[in-house]
Amino acid sequence: MKPADQQSALAWLEEGGALSANLPGFQPRPQQQAMAKAITELLASEGILVVEAGTGVGKTFAYLIPTLASGERVILSTGSKTLQDQLFFKDLPVVREALKLPIHAALLKGRANYLCLNRLDLTLEEGRFTDRREIGWLRRLESWSRLTETGDIAEMTAIPHDAEVWPKVTSTVENCAGLECEYYSDCFVVKARRKAQEADVVIVNHHLFFADLALKEEGFGELLPAAEVVVLDEAHQLPEIASTFFSETVSSRQLQEWSRDLLAELLVNAKDMPALRDKLSVFDKSVLDLRLVMDAPGQRSSWLMMRDRPGIIEHTHALLSAMQALETDLAEVVERSKGLALCHERLAELRQRLARMQTPQTDVIQWFETFTRSFTLTATPLDVAAPLQRCMEALPCRWVMTSATLAVGDSFEHFTKRLGIDHATTLKLDSPFDYWHHALMYLPSGLPEPQQPDFIEKMVSAALPVIKACGGRTFMLFTSYRAMHEAAELLEGEFEYPLLIQGESPQREMIDKFREFGNAVLLGTASFWEGVDVRGEALSCVIIDKLPFAAPNDPVLEARLETLRREGGNPFADYQLPQAVIALKQGVGRLIRDQEDRGLLMICDARLRTRRYGSVFLESLPRMPRTQKLEVVERFFSQERPLKPPPTPTTPIANDTHADLSS
Repeated sequence: MKPADQQSALAWLEEGGALSANLPGFQPRPQQQAMAKAITELLASEGILVVEAGTGVGKTFAYLIPTLASGERVILSTGSKTLQDQLFFKDLPVVREALKLPIHAALLKGRANYLCLNRLDLTLEEGRFTDRREIGWLRRLESWSRLTETGDIAEMTAIPHDAEVWPKVTSTVENCAGLECEYYSDCFVVKARRKAQEADVVIVNHHLFFADLALKEEGFGELLPAAEVVVLDEAHQLPEIASTFFSETVSSRQLQEWSRDLLAELLVNAKDMPALRDKLSVFDKSVLDLRLVMDAPGQRSSWLMMRDRPGIIEHTHALLSAMQALETDLAEVVERSKGLALCHERLAELRQRLARMQTPQTDVIQWFETFTRSFTLTATPLDVAAPLQRCMEALPCRWVMTSATLAVGDSFEHFTKRLGIDHATTLKLDSPFDYWHHALMYLPSGLPEPQQPDFIEKMVSAALPVIKACGGRTFMLFTSYRAMHEAAELLEGEFEYPLLIQGESPQREMIDKFREFGNAVLLGTASFWEGVDVRGEALSCVIIDKLPFAAPNDPVLEARLETLRREGGNPFADYQLPQAVIALKQGVGRLIRDQEDRGLLMICDARLRTRRYGSVFLESLPRMPRTQKLEVVERFFSQERPLKPPPTPTTPIANDTHADLSS
């Protein structure tokens, strides 16, 4: 790919430029041009650029235009597979056409998104099917495996994405035989990687990107091609995703999947060793016994605290002993098949991880989580800055990190500090949308603080007249499932609008229904606070129950706050408050998604007005009129009228308790 002239590339974002010729409805935006200019300057030098680009800036084209025009190899990483697909199938083709450059792009997903021919064969040979549907799905997959060119399981829309068959026919890092697999030359993952190695632009998601970084950190290999530019979109997710991929995990699901794979190998390659199958039965029982002694589901706490409970140490040691016995016996048969050798390696790694979890470690928090039939043990680093910086230093390239929510007020310190970034150019670009004339913030008076037992009841009572004034068309966003379900019970039968509750159907289906109804009320938790785009009148009101402070009993959060405390920091001001501000900005961002959108934001947390830190939240949100009066809300929905002109930046509206629009 030959580089284009960078100044010409910037001109393509202007009125009458190449992008407007290829994108109907395109409107030049100064903020978008400012972001593209900053990226162009970065590409001419080196370093890290951190950009907060408010809703409507058009950050996707702002980074695509200069990076693709540069002629350098680029990795684009997004927050989800949905955004990956949008970039690859929608946005990038528009830019490719505008630039008139032969850009070779590749879409690369994690290995669990591709059919594994080896595991498909093993599953068919094993013949242990739980129901007729699974048999039908397997037969369909067998036929599809001979037709598909990519092996991307997204092509198989006839099989539910959460069907039990998928883990049986896709691979993980642990169970992949790699070069020793008989299907290696036909492997869909290998083919996808080869295309990525040859591409000018590779589009991945953060989970895949950090999985690769973690592998490089341990020296096992390199999944992504060497890049000269890395763009990380939805960058507010990076600290938590990095924590996940620099963590060590042992779960009952991992152990049970390993057991199933070993049994399949034993039935084919070690039929003469029934003692191994007997020891595998002892192992399976040890996994179940450990889960049973952990007691109730829904726990999430320190593992060292759990180990003090009766029976935990004994059952953990029993599991370790069962693993050691199997490991010893498997060593005698590893020469019989590649699958047995791989199972032996996986078992050794799982046993070592579980053994490490039994000894307190510095710089990590060891914690557990229980589910209805399973458990997870995890060792998470208290600080991801050091391992992340080692990985970034190993990739000598230019970095662009961008999101609609990175700053607290005008400061990026919370974000950059968590990632260990000492030197970065930062840029904050406000949304070009006219919040002052198109939005209203309602902070109802008289509500109790969220910790009071009657808060949800009073909040729903305050929200009902707002929902009715809006004619439905509302997102109600909650910080917990408990609060959401309590509100759902209170709202049942209170209005004629369709009521959609998270969990009753898949998220994408819920959003489609919400758009189709045009007057629905949707109740959701964390996954609806970000990445959801509903434009137009169907969504005209966003109601947020309370400020999204993280649960104080989360073991990882507790450990990080305690570390801050020991180091002389202020856990609330340095960590909890900035995290909550960024999360609130994500939720507020659902409201105005287009130049013509108009809507009401209702935040039901009295602490915005009664606590000193309330101003930190308000100063971080888009500037819009505020009121505490229901009649102002009703008038907002009943008539289209110009609001007062926005105050000049010197007017301290953000520090007022409210800007009353009762006149």
